[in-house]
Amino acid sequence: MAKRCQRDYGAPMTFAATILTLYPEMFPGPLGISLAGRALERGDWTCETVQIRDFATDRHRTVDDTPAGGGAGMVLKPDVIGSAIESVGEGRPVLAMTPRGKPITQARIREIAGGPGVAILCGRFEGFDERIFERYPQIEQVSLADIVLSGGEPAALAILDACIRLLPGVMGAPDSGVEESYENGLIEYPQYTRPQQWEGRTIPEVLRSGDHAKIAAWRKARSEEDTRLRRPDLWERYSGVRDQSASGARHEEPGRPGK
Repeated sequence: MAKRCQRDYGAPMTFAATILTLYPEMFPGPLGISLAGRALERGDWTCETVQIRDFATDRHRTVDDTPAGGGAGMVLKPDVIGSAIESVGEGRPVLAMTPRGKPITQARIREIAGGPGVAILCGRFEGFDERIFERYPQIEQVSLADIVLSGGEPAALAILDACIRLLPGVMGAPDSGVEESYENGLIEYPQYTRPQQWEGRTIPEVLRSGDHAKIAAWRKARSEEDTRLRRPDLWERYSGVRDQSASGARHEEPGRPGK
């Protein structure tokens, strides 16, 4: 019922990914190449797929049925999905990809990447019977953004990619992911490279100055400004946290003599 995405190389596995899906052939997909692919070959992570249809009990291997109360589309059956979930075991977070879920954050990705692995349940059709989440309250309903995909598999690939790149040794330098979008609550500052002149446009002078303090200040200012303009939702949260930190620091200042 379960299938390895790639052969076992005999190395100790540190991050175990299990994907419950109707389309196991979609994995590892793009995660089988580049940095993630090399990490898979080294044994830094494992990729296992579980075919949901294997848990259907009728001769037609039915996994869905019409919505109760009427409506378009089909709904994944709770008995089939429940049996598939039971096959995974415990010890790792279980995510269900659904547009009804809470958008996942970089902070949550970092938490998952620091653990033993993750199991991801990929939705299809009109989604899951709600009783699945009542029966298994440990399942996290998550989404990538306010969009609707044809299924949960592309979203699962994105989440796995975000986790795998944070595993030790995958990106190379340990601090490669520190100054990136969302790591500090802001989107990343703009990047430039050679040639210095391109179609009448020049790399900002501060980035050519060699003054690391000025460069750091410019990058922070651009991150804040671009976040404020492009992602007001992030900016509002960042501003609130910053204000609370500043208020806390003021309250912790020692009293002046005589006070």
